[in-house]
Amino acid sequence: MNLDVHEPSPVDDYFRTHLPNQLENGGRKWLYPKATSGAFTRWRTVVGLELLACLFAGPFVWVDGHPLFLFNVLERRFIVFGVTFWPQDFYLVAIGLITFTVFIAFFTVIYGRVWCGWACPQTIFMEGVFRKIETWIEGDFTARRRLDAAPWTTEKMLKKTGKHLVFFLLSFLISNTFLAYLIGRDAWLSLITDNPNQHLAGLTAMLVFTGVFYGVFAYLREIVCTTICPYGRLQSVMLDKNSLIVAYDYIRGEPRGRLQRGGGGAVSDAGIAIREAIPNNPSQHIPTTPAPKGDCIDCKLCVHVCPTGIDIRNGTQMECIGCTACIDVCDEVMTKIDRPTGLIRYDSQKGIESRQPFRFTTRIAAYSAVLLGLLIILASLLMTRPALDVTVLRAPGQLYQREANGRIANLYSLEVINKTYGALPVRLRISQPDAQLRFVQPLSTVQPGELAKTMFFISLPEATLHDASTDLHIDVLSGDAVIDELDTRFLGPAQ
Repeated sequence: MNLDVHEPSPVDDYFRTHLPNQLENGGRKWLYPKATSGAFTRWRTVVGLELLACLFAGPFVWVDGHPLFLFNVLERRFIVFGVTFWPQDFYLVAIGLITFTVFIAFFTVIYGRVWCGWACPQTIFMEGVFRKIETWIEGDFTARRRLDAAPWTTEKMLKKTGKHLVFFLLSFLISNTFLAYLIGRDAWLSLITDNPNQHLAGLTAMLVFTGVFYGVFAYLREIVCTTICPYGRLQSVMLDKNSLIVAYDYIRGEPRGRLQRGGGGAVSDAGIAIREAIPNNPSQHIPTTPAPKGDCIDCKLCVHVCPTGIDIRNGTQMECIGCTACIDVCDEVMTKIDRPTGLIRYDSQKGIESRQPFRFTTRIAAYSAVLLGLLIILASLLMTRPALDVTVLRAPGQLYQREANGRIANLYSLEVINKTYGALPVRLRISQPDAQLRFVQPLSTVQPGELAKTMFFISLPEATLHDASTDLHIDVLSGDAVIDELDTRFLGPAQ
């Protein structure tokens, strides 16, 4: 048998046709990930705690008497970093979504699924909160497996009841936070302090949110990442050989082999296969030198710590969320057996194959240029957004009216939205010097966040009208500053 040090160990292709949490009969295989420690785990914990603090504090942080964040879908009012967005600002939302999509694609091409492993709320809550509580109540991964397999006893019932009660209370806390993002802090406080009969719709929404979060973290778990979340499937088509991923160095690690007992060094699975294939004959020469092997000792700890149950040694897989748990546990094993760390590490497929460091490619440069351009456009639109959004339309179904003094009048509707947090004076100025403006209902000041509506007439001397339609230019002023310019048409009798 010809053995090559770079020849990979035989790989079972079962993972290509079955999910890691799937049983032979198609049922669900419950996963029991082993807890890890290490540099990446510590950094992910720090990042997760900071993001959780921002998430729970977000709806309750107010600046100058206004929330920092609000996503009120029902009233179509959105506040992001203290800036209010109205339905009239939808174009900014569209540009923002395009920028966000390109941003996600850009980072996936370069850094793989860094979002999934480090910043996704599903990962942070599941691995950083709910899994830790489960371990605290039921024990480590082996204790949890034994507990689930054991018959129902008083101890099991107490542990399961306590765990799910804590899970439900945490889900209730999360649902309240998300509801505060949707309806605002003050409305949320009224919801939880007033008579429940006065807020049945809000309380129903709160319970629905609680049920959803509880179902996700208590039962669905990794199914959200492997089946429900579209990003997990989308990232598979955005990665290339230069993308930075959590990768197993198969060139260094293969062929795999277990450590030999008794301090005799390591022996590969291939070497064991050779010995088993040779008959037990004293005259037959048995090799005394272990077959060449890689650094992977096939301990399978990288599989045991994976929250989605994959074997990273099979290569990049859709189910990998980039959580780095396999990196930490593999580094720990390599340190114990006195071998270099980094058998599983952040690297690109090309870096593994060619031993070349990560480099800035043309594709990365193109994504960067597009993203930078979109960010500049979005920032420019945000900075030049007018404080007042004004809409002037001719009254529907109206042509023109003749007045007794020889003038022609047109009726217009006016809508003004104040996008600021202070009251603003408003007045209109017509470009034609002989035009007269007359309000049906006076409008002088628009309150903050208010949508003001009114009607007004514009009249011109009939002698100055030479066409059936005349262009008019209207300046919208707040004080002495022109904050918007509008163009409309004035209808008159055909000459």
